[in-house]
Amino acid sequence: MGVDLRDIVEKESIKFEELNGKVIAIDGMNALYQFLASIRQEDGTPLKDFKGNITAHLSGIFYRTSKFIKEGIKPYYVFDGKPPPFKEETRAERAETRKEAEEKWKKALEEERFEEAKKYAQGSSRLTKEMVEETKRLLGYMGVPWVQAESEGEAQGAWMMEKGLAYAVASQDYDSLLFGCPVLVRNLSLSGKRKVPRQNRFITVEPEMIFLDKVLKGLGINREQLIVMGLMCGTDFNKGVRGVGPKTGLKIVKEYKEWEEVKEYIKEKYSYEFEEYIDDVYKFFLNPPHKEASEFRWGKVSLDGLKELLVEEHDFNEERIEKVGKEIMKNIGESKNQRKISAWFE
Repeated sequence: MGVDLRDIVEKESIKFEELNGKVIAIDGMNALYQFLASIRQEDGTPLKDFKGNITAHLSGIFYRTSKFIKEGIKPYYVFDGKPPPFKEETRAERAETRKEAEEKWKKALEEERFEEAKKYAQGSSRLTKEMVEETKRLLGYMGVPWVQAESEGEAQGAWMMEKGLAYAVASQDYDSLLFGCPVLVRNLSLSGKRKVPRQNRFITVEPEMIFLDKVLKGLGINREQLIVMGLMCGTDFNKGVRGVGPKTGLKIVKEYKEWEEVKEYIKEKYSYEFEEYIDDVYKFFLNPPHKEASEFRWGKVSLDGLKELLVEEHDFNEERIEKVGKEIMKNIGESKNQRKISAWFE
């Protein structure tokens, strides 16, 4: 979920081809939750194999990543590591929210309110450690690199960009900007035709690109002020101030430029005191932990591995898996050859 900056952030719609040849650090957990929420039957039941195991995460990663590769994108998945201690409250609240959504889903099913049921079902998605490990295994068989972050995946992605290991970070969350990510791509895993909730029409969702320097320049603030705005609005690590949204937050940071001044103003104006650990959150956004990562390298595609995981263990169609697997091999091979040719002109 993260901080909500959508109303004040400048976005640019792009096409897949504009990312051709670029290494994109993809927020793995973010993508998996998207697939678990969206890949469902009409009544909200998640995609499962014959044994009752949920497979939406595998289906989403396999087919969407194969599309990335076909489009010339070099996906580098990043998975969250150990969450900071001040995220525990948020994690507990999300677990309770998922539980409530699941109860509403079951009730809607009983009353045959199927469209509402699917909406509640999407909010009940649970991502397990086993699902994450299966995803890493799948990426290995696909020849796609991944890295386990020290803590937050968006922070790891921002560090990778700083070191020249990635062109952009792909995530739905705006937190990446608070972590200092220079280029954020949204909707990468959601692009395509999507049905408008509770309406009988479809829209086309296109990837969006957000440049941190343009955002800061357009708003007339620096990154430290952007972080303070986020803390006032609420992040994954703190609740935020009731009545303070992005636009109000922007006015406040422009008038009170220092963090300590903002805290005093909020206390007087809104009778609100931030959490005791809020300074730790501020520092965490400024200097988040990271793990050393290597340069992007394609691995070897294993058709046998793909069949073992997807077909034998989870009942995917063997013919289709083999077809897509061979396409991945072909596209990765073309990508490698293209890199060798371009090296002559560098």
